Amino acid sequence: MELDHLLEKLKLDHLEHQLDAVCEQASQRQLDYKDFLVQALQTEWQGRFQRNTEARLKLARFPWIKTLDQFEFDFQPSLDRKQVRELAGMSFVERAHNVILLGPPGVGKTHLAIALGVKAVEAGYSVLFLTLEQLMTRLVKAFNENRLERTLQQLSYPKVLIIDEIGYLPLSNTEASLFFRLVARRYERASLIITSNKSFLDWGEVFNDPVLATAVLDRLLHYSTTLNIKGESYRLKEKRKAGLLGRPLASPEPELPAPA
Repeated sequence: MELDHLLEKLKLDHLEHQLDAVCEQASQRQLDYKDFLVQALQTEWQGRFQRNTEARLKLARFPWIKTLDQFEFDFQPSLDRKQVRELAGMSFVERAHNVILLGPPGVGKTHLAIALGVKAVEAGYSVLFLTLEQLMTRLVKAFNENRLERTLQQLSYPKVLIIDEIGYLPLSNTEASLFFRLVARRYERASLIITSNKSFLDWGEVFNDPVLATAVLDRLLHYSTTLNIKGESYRLKEKRKAGLLGRPLASPEPELPAPA
């Protein structure tokens, strides 16, 4: 049986396409049979890994690709680099723990969420990125069409579910209830990465129900890491560089009460 036919039968597509180069390298390095076999199989594995990674990146539906190397830690000194590096090791995914990113708009919450999602994809995990608006549209539509259970099951499948932009718009009672059901479904089973511009004290307003907000936070924070990013917006920084804005204003001194 010819070699090309064997490679096709064994579905060694990447090795088949690069076989001449592998043989040439083996000849130049004077590899023995065993080392040549290692080199050939490594070529096939690397090709499959790259193909699978690209497929998972596509399924993750990231709005764009951002990495931790691209994050400007010097611009956000409040962020603990060691803590971020530990999260990048993906042990939180193995333990089905959550990551909560808090901070005002523009400080890099979404960048970090996507970067951790990309790391998870590279580690072989399934990832899905949704804004809160996209998530609510999907859940409410499923609820109205009597297929909520199926949709919740689908959203429980990714090992990492990223929910972006919690807090920009308040949720209705129905939306808040559906969000709770999703969090409860994934609790201790799979990881959530959540970004929000609101402190936990303000989540009662976001969910339109302090009791329900407490129940959501109870499950989110039980096993979680919270990163609170404090600093200036990247977008405002770029405008300031371009001369479109002045220098940052100093925080005003608090007003003292007038003497009696």
